[in-house]
Amino acid sequence: MSDAAQPPQFLLLLRHPPGRPPDAELQEIMAKFSVWMKTLTDRGEVAGTNGLGLTGQVLRGPGGAEITDGPYPEAKEIVGGYILIHAPDLAAATAIARGCPGLAYGLVVEVRPVERH
Repeated sequence: MSDAAQPPQFLLLLRHPPGRPPDAELQEIMAKFSVWMKTLTDRGEVAGTNGLGLTGQVLRGPGGAEITDGPYPEAKEIVGGYILIHAPDLAAATAIARGCPGLAYGLVVEVRPVERH
């Protein structure tokens, strides 16, 4: 299938606030998130998704010469995962993102179009 025939894709970056909610609240969030993800998957809107580890490295400079540990726990938001979705346009992708139940708990969702080259 050529790129022109493929539906547009958008990346939903899930930015978590620092800290961890209490276990009961986390279970509630995850249950709602699971229902939302099943709905998106059943509608054929999910192209891929994964959570991200809490540790990693940040490279800067030519050839990545400067390496620091990251992300930093003191950061206001940490990218904790992503969902790659199919949507006809940015407005539709944003409407899908608005359904994320994590928004009610301080999660921030960034919607970005995927540019295929």
